[in-house]
Amino acid sequence: MKEQQIIDGLKVICQCKGIRKSVFLKHIKTGLNTVEALRKATGAGSGSCKGKQCTSRIRELLKEKG
Repeated sequence: MKEQQIIDGLKVICQCKGIRKSVFLKHIKTGLNTVEALRKATGAGSGSCKGKQCTSRIRELLKEKG
């Protein structure tokens, strides 16, 4: 794995729960391809902001990988 990929994977997507990009990427590789599926698998969107901050980041991630 390249150094930049490791650094990129450490970026936090869900601030409330502290869920990193690498966690989402792992789930996307297994076939999860909707915001709802990723939220359910990771717990994102269940923090204090109820997904107001991370939902758009998850959508962007899905666009990148889609």
